Amino acid sequence: MTVLIAGCGDLGTEAGLRFAAAGFPVLAWRRSPEKIPAPLAGQAADLTGTLPQVPADTEVVVISVAARERTEAAYRAAYVDGTANVLDALERDGVRPRRILFVSSTAVYGDAGGGWLDEESPAAPASVTGAVIRDAEDLLHSRRPDAVVLRLAGIYGPGRTRLIDQVRAGAPDPGPGQLTNRIHRDDAAAAIVHLTTAVPEPAPLYLGVDDEPVEQREVLAFLAAELGTPLAPQEPRSSTRGGNRKLSNARLRATGFEFAYPTYREGYRAVLAGAGVRHG
Repeated sequence: MTVLIAGCGDLGTEAGLRFAAAGFPVLAWRRSPEKIPAPLAGQAADLTGTLPQVPADTEVVVISVAARERTEAAYRAAYVDGTANVLDALERDGVRPRRILFVSSTAVYGDAGGGWLDEESPAAPASVTGAVIRDAEDLLHSRRPDAVVLRLAGIYGPGRTRLIDQVRAGAPDPGPGQLTNRIHRDDAAAAIVHLTTAVPEPAPLYLGVDDEPVEQREVLAFLAAELGTPLAPQEPRSSTRGGNRKLSNARLRATGFEFAYPTYREGYRAVLAGAGVRHG
């Protein structure tokens, strides 16, 4: 049973390695297949163009795309056109996978005034790029109603050290009010494997987010304490990038999924300790 990962960057590669460790042959489509580590089989593919032949025994497809730049056109090419091309390739080659999972984003949600949101909450993208991702979800479910959409919150992990770098550079205390939601890269990858191999009848939508929505200032204060570097004096910000909301992982938890890093504390301690690697 082959697993096809269409768009195999850092997250896709980590998921692929976990599929391979579980005994599955993994085919990884990427523009730069030389960056794909063994035992994954890398194959050159641009999801916005003509795609290679899909192996006849493909049972699981993970669509994990990334836009080349943060513009509406780039997002539409990657998310909407890329997803359509993968589905077209499956139909072209007469392959009907048992499970298709699309890696989406919690950017499809709007501001909730600090309230809780879950899979039943309406999507209300506050950005053009979030709206495009929502269009890709709709496209997928219009063609494969049984597909699984996994909306991931902000991914951090090996090599993703933006907040750590900010603290080391003397980041100011941003003041109260900015809620953030996140998931460690390894938990995101584990959720992909779990939902495609361990859940007999998955729901069409899951939120991939850890146990603890938290204000940005609390995360920065934690990192400052871990690094022994005090935050600079408070400098209130008006930005609410990412939306003022708390995201629930109850549906994902209900499938039996367990987090290796249930909160930012465990996750960032692992990052600071140098655990894991970021995949090319």
